[in-house]
Amino acid sequence: MHVLVDQFLDYVLLERGLTENTRAAYRSDLERFCEYLRRRAVRSLNDVERDVVLDFLMAEKDRGLGASSLCRRLVTIKVFFRYLEREGLLHRNVTEVMDSPTLWKVLPNSLSGPEVDRLLAAPDVTRPTGIRDKAILETFYGTGIRVSELCGLRMGDVHGEEGYIRCIGKGNKERIVPIGRQALHWIGRYLDEVRTHTAAAASTEPVFLSRLGRGFARQSLWRLIRTYARRAGIAKTVTPHTLRHSFASHLLANGAPLRIIQEMLGHADITTTQQYTHIDANRLKSIHHKFHPRS
Repeated sequence: MHVLVDQFLDYVLLERGLTENTRAAYRSDLERFCEYLRRRAVRSLNDVERDVVLDFLMAEKDRGLGASSLCRRLVTIKVFFRYLEREGLLHRNVTEVMDSPTLWKVLPNSLSGPEVDRLLAAPDVTRPTGIRDKAILETFYGTGIRVSELCGLRMGDVHGEEGYIRCIGKGNKERIVPIGRQALHWIGRYLDEVRTHTAAAASTEPVFLSRLGRGFARQSLWRLIRTYARRAGIAKTVTPHTLRHSFASHLLANGAPLRIIQEMLGHADITTTQQYTHIDANRLKSIHHKFHPRS
């Protein structure tokens, strides 16, 4: 199976021209799937039945994956199986008629105000790495940018006096995102007190650097956030995307127009941003139940 996965990944990179990030996402999804098949003692992809794929998705859902991640898992498997079928390596494509698991659609996971406060207070700012990590967390929550956008943030992209950052989002689209005083304060402290003492910092473009003076990989930032979430005593799964969702839902809850949130998040379609209106509706409903005498 792993040989076929490698062949498929070479195909999507070389022949279909997909990005390295997409290839890495495909690899991660297929490695999870192959590991699941191994545990189920499925020895060949030709032995995979539709129920096995559904059971895999349900297992991933039970592991805490949200609707978008489940959909991506299924799309990856479908593209992989379609490739195998076209190459004559698969007798029967059981995923051909499978729809995305919209039945499992859930609201985006976000943090409450107190949870955000605890998370942002978790780094030990008496240490250089704590100052850096505090700046990273404040930037995530203060701008709502994606993890790939923070990894790609360059020194010339931070405009402190004007109060905004420039980032390159999906489709190589550039956008300007406002950034708050707290995030700018900690970025300034990090640049002045920590980054200047990092090896090779002067010749390295990324704003946030590891101890070795290199830019962060996305996986490293995921681990960093998970570590501080545990330290803050937050039980729910917290990822960079959780902070992005929190940024958007808290803006909406405080009266920000949906179109402005769409622009700051870099959503091409307003319907993507409209998911946050459901979060706000839930908040209003809970307030109604709490305070209305006939709720």
